[in-house]
Amino acid sequence: AEGIESTLQILHHQYKDRIEIERDFGDIPEITGNPGQLNQVFMNLLHNAIQAIDGKGAIRISLAVRGECVLVTIADTGVGITEEDLAQVFDPFFTTKKVGEGTGLGLSISYSIVQDHGGQLWVESERGKGTTFFIELPISRKKPAKSGGNGWQS
Repeated sequence: AEGIESTLQILHHQYKDRIEIERDFGDIPEITGNPGQLNQVFMNLLHNAIQAIDGKGAIRISLAVRGECVLVTIADTGVGITEEDLAQVFDPFFTTKKVGEGTGLGLSISYSIVQDHGGQLWVESERGKGTTFFIELPISRKKPAKSGGNGWQS
């Protein structure tokens, strides 16, 4: 929840006065991981959600415990993703944005970060109705064996 809130503060100027942010955070345990990397995932997903909404809309963010994991759901009321594009959204360098607006690396990097944390990232979308990204992260996980400066915290 902290990482999501700090990311929303950074992005506030991009959505204020046009996008309503709905939160359903509940009582969620802390997870083990690299906060900077996880915040990058939240930044990529929330930035994409903001860009997908033409005019006014909403983004709903929820956190829930699902078994031994925390499930983060980020749903927007944006333009949605075509079925053809859905199959490629996590591929490196794939983008539907205009030249100069995106590198096509955000979702690929996010996918790798979530995998490195022992989790899963997937998406559901319907053209014209919006998109929902799901991030499932284990509540507890052994820290990497590497020593020194890896940024992992519990």
